[in-house]
Amino acid sequence: MAGPLQGIKVIEIAGIGPGPFCAMMLSDMGAEVLRIDRAQNVRGLDPTKPSLDLLNRGRRSIGVDLKQPEGVALVLRLVERSDALLEGFRPGVMERLGLGPDACFARNPRLVYGRMTGWGQEGPLASAAGHDINYIALAGALEPIGRRGEPPVPPLNLVGDFGGGGMLLAFGIVCALLEARSSGRGQVVDAAMVDGAAVLMNIFHGMRQMGFWSDERGTNLLDTGAHFYDVYETKDGKYVSIGSIEPQFYAELLEKTGLAGEKLPHQMDRSKWSELKERLRSIFRTRTRDEWCAIMEGSDVCFAPVLSMSEAPEHPHLAARQTFVTIAGAVQAAPAPRFSRTGCQVSRPPAHAGQHTEEALLDWGLSSAELEGLREKKAIA
Repeated sequence: MAGPLQGIKVIEIAGIGPGPFCAMMLSDMGAEVLRIDRAQNVRGLDPTKPSLDLLNRGRRSIGVDLKQPEGVALVLRLVERSDALLEGFRPGVMERLGLGPDACFARNPRLVYGRMTGWGQEGPLASAAGHDINYIALAGALEPIGRRGEPPVPPLNLVGDFGGGGMLLAFGIVCALLEARSSGRGQVVDAAMVDGAAVLMNIFHGMRQMGFWSDERGTNLLDTGAHFYDVYETKDGKYVSIGSIEPQFYAELLEKTGLAGEKLPHQMDRSKWSELKERLRSIFRTRTRDEWCAIMEGSDVCFAPVLSMSEAPEHPHLAARQTFVTIAGAVQAAPAPRFSRTGCQVSRPPAHAGQHTEEALLDWGLSSAELEGLREKKAIA
């Protein structure tokens, strides 16, 4: 194991989406994360063929039946050896299992207890079901995304689940771990996707209150309203991205598109943005994406081709930086960010549920006799 979190031990109560993403982030940074899957999910899968659930990379999995008292007792024993625990159930579920914060703090007062939910641990909607699209809708992050006159466009599940969810929880856990070093006390980290999505929108709240942002979707600087900040279709049906915001970058855009010699409206004359956008649409359709790359890539236009997921790993810049790696035959993004001394790496491919039950529990201090007893009581897979 390498990385700045080397030596940190984390228990992950298996979940979906933002929880596994948080655990992946911590594992990528060198933490030893032990994933606790349901014993009922452990099936006869071939461990020589790794799972392709890339969010589960870098950590081992054990199968535990949390409906068995012995299974709960096992997790509490592991808590005693852990720095942090993370879970993503609805509020109250962990308490009903006997694994809530109070039960865990009784075993380990220094434990950081990370909780990942959509609506948060408190509030009128705390117990309601939801998904990324709902959380970002309520937070005001979905409504501004889209083109003028068209409905809002969900940005995959990047804003709620991952940016405003899993990454927020990982940040919160590391902050609480740092604080625990001086105080000697753990605490609960309440990471709610609705809160995280709202935080991500702070720059736009500021711009709106300064009068620089309109509530009308698709009419602003960064929401496809501006002709110099948008994507354009090329002759071969592909797309390029333009972000020529600063005046010097905009001047280069005009030069490379052949518009520099014309008498044009001022760049920030919003009344002319639609007209200028049509001009650029026509120009970009005259060449293929590769031809525009030859003209603009590497310049100060602020340009990049719009690449597919299969194309991105092959781009020379990303290949040179090794932004993508192949592990056990699966192409995936490498750990980020990068560190000058404590380099990070993916320690293992994604595990099948319960794949490392015996191996991991032995490493975490249980004896072979104790494992046999837990199996007899069907507390572990």
